[in-house]
Amino acid sequence: MPALATEIKVSKVKPLGDKILVKRVAAEEKTASGIFLPESAKEKPQEASVIALGEGKLLDNGDRQKFQVKKGDKVLLNKWGGNEITINDEEYLICTEDDLLGIIG
Repeated sequence: MPALATEIKVSKVKPLGDKILVKRVAAEEKTASGIFLPESAKEKPQEASVIALGEGKLLDNGDRQKFQVKKGDKVLLNKWGGNEITINDEEYLICTEDDLLGIIG
């Protein structure tokens, strides 16, 4: 069996169709009162940065619907949307624009 490439450049990942590649911001390490949280108690952050976009949703007339977000935007995520993937030991999420709740800033 041939060896698989172990290093993938995230900049080379191109989501298909109406998919968006995002990276969550780091989870809070401690509470507002200063209590440090163990890994099992941390919630997944709902804030992320847009890394890459597909071509857009294919409409019935053959055109592509433009995204409302762009590469580099900070966005709010739906808690349970998207699919988690790992690239080079880093966690990313592939989702659709429907999984995004808003743009920050």
